[in-house]
Amino acid sequence: MRLKQYLIFAFAIILSCALGAQTAPDPVNPNATPEARALLAYLNSISGKATIAGQHNYPNAGARWTDMAYDLTAKYPGLFGGDFGFSGGEDKDSALARPAMIAEAERQYGNGAVVTLTWHEVRPTDNEPVTFHDSIQGHLTDAEWHELLTPGSPLNLRWQAQVDVVAGYLKQLRDAHVPVLFRPYHEVNGNWFWWGGRPGKDGSAALYRMIYDRFINVHHLDNLLWVWNANAPNGSNAGPIADYYPGAQYADLVTMDIYGEFKPEYYTNILTLAGGKPIALAEVGRLPSPETLLKQPRWTYFMVWSEFIQRGNPLDLANAVYHAPQVLTREDPRLSVPLAAIRKATAERVSATPAARPLEDPVPAP
Repeated sequence: MRLKQYLIFAFAIILSCALGAQTAPDPVNPNATPEARALLAYLNSISGKATIAGQHNYPNAGARWTDMAYDLTAKYPGLFGGDFGFSGGEDKDSALARPAMIAEAERQYGNGAVVTLTWHEVRPTDNEPVTFHDSIQGHLTDAEWHELLTPGSPLNLRWQAQVDVVAGYLKQLRDAHVPVLFRPYHEVNGNWFWWGGRPGKDGSAALYRMIYDRFINVHHLDNLLWVWNANAPNGSNAGPIADYYPGAQYADLVTMDIYGEFKPEYYTNILTLAGGKPIALAEVGRLPSPETLLKQPRWTYFMVWSEFIQRGNPLDLANAVYHAPQVLTREDPRLSVPLAAIRKATAERVSATPAARPLEDPVPAP
């Protein structure tokens, strides 16, 4: 596609976002910011037409793996992935890196990337820092799970204090007018994280709804688009995805993590569950080939997990994907022009309304 065609495509997306086209979905949060609404409309507009290339980065690694993707392909990923971490010291997953990670996310958005954030949340019976195996991959008893979901219980109050810390960092991005694809409790149908593997309405889906309620109704994090995420079912330790879905009113995007073959049934099952919402490959090890993306065109983005871009993908595959006509990188006008328009509209709105943000309701003390 030539540059003129790119610009026509981008202008059509901008116009659709500005006019609130009837095909654009409303965010699940009725108070979503204009930036979040425009980003969701954009993702909806490219569904079936193009897929954004994305790259995850460990919280204490800055943009190392994003830069590695550029070194390998001469193109920057169009989506920047970060994480809030859980460990201490200089570990790659150190929670001490959160301020730097937030600053990097803001910088990446300013440079033209979509931002998505994941959180390997510490088990609420523990205190940070923790190790991955002992806490993130730990377990709650059924009694502890029931207590966690009981408002005002000791474990519920510990959880509130835990998530309130991360809410504070997300507020920094809200106040900087950065929309975020937020992916809580990822791979929820798998039994390898403390929050996952509990089907039914009082299982893992209830915990997802609980953080949604607190972040929206207590912290007013209206810059978030809510990314519900499951792992590819495997018949052993990752169950049917529909058993873990919190409901359409809680998810802006419906996504899947795949570390293996991109089976057609994964694609059709996620499309069925999404019911018209945008879908994405929220985490992959091996890149989906250009042929896969032609057969499964509704994936709006993919995100390669950190070092897998170098260690899990042959160089020829990385270049084939990053240079495929249906894949959007940060430099591509089909992505850069619409995102620049969103940032420009933000700047114009902020300069026209310099009033201070109203005081928020105080967060109840745990």
